[in-house]
Amino acid sequence: MPVSDSIPAAEELELLSQAAREAGEIAMRYFGQNPEVWMKGGTSPVSEADFAVDKYLQEVLTRARPGYGWLSEETADDLDRLKAPRTFVVDPIDGTRAYIDGRDVWCVSIGLVEDGRTIAGVLECPAKKEHYTAALGHGAYVNGKPMAVRQRTDRLVVGGPNPMIKALPDEARDLIDAHPYVPSLAYRIALVACGTMDATFVKPNAHDWDLAAADLMLSEAGGEVRDAKGARPRYAGPSHKLSALAAGSGEFLDDMVEALARVAQK
Repeated sequence: MPVSDSIPAAEELELLSQAAREAGEIAMRYFGQNPEVWMKGGTSPVSEADFAVDKYLQEVLTRARPGYGWLSEETADDLDRLKAPRTFVVDPIDGTRAYIDGRDVWCVSIGLVEDGRTIAGVLECPAKKEHYTAALGHGAYVNGKPMAVRQRTDRLVVGGPNPMIKALPDEARDLIDAHPYVPSLAYRIALVACGTMDATFVKPNAHDWDLAAADLMLSEAGGEVRDAKGARPRYAGPSHKLSALAAGSGEFLDDMVEALARVAQK
């Protein structure tokens, strides 16, 4: 079902934005209050706040759009979502480790995907008092102000794993200043979209819910997310794991894609 024949992306964004703000308030009730924490697979933490936010968002969003699919980090995947015209792709708290530690670099991430592409997305970062929004064809904003990727300067501020940065061409690598690690991948992509960073690499096996909302923000701000073949990732398909990715803009993004290909060949 094409966007033109259904609810406009800007109207969908209003729903996501309102839900994200309330979800952020729920998360803040637990923030800094020593929430109960469990380990998933023995390595990945999840808190009671993650579950509370997930439950709220699933109830509110699927009630508002009962025909849509649901894909969330904290909900068992139901592949019946593949039959839906659109799918909510949600990370209740992206950056859970930072959240548990009392650091402010975390966000509620909500994307709405149609035919593999995000048409509306929100990142709610209540501890930082930042609200990122984007709708397909309508631009990207933080706290109501337009976002745009950073214009090329003499130096490049880049994040991501060192092996990928080292695979860049010498002339590009010599211009790089490494950005400190950002625990929330969605927030890291948003920093590229708003011009705080020039670019970031993304290691393999990130998930759709990490990127779906932030990807749209970057594309609406003048950048792109690409894989080692130069293709944009698609979201809400049968698998929700992603390959290694590059997020940036301009000629440097081409260098990043080449670096990904070099790393993949090793």
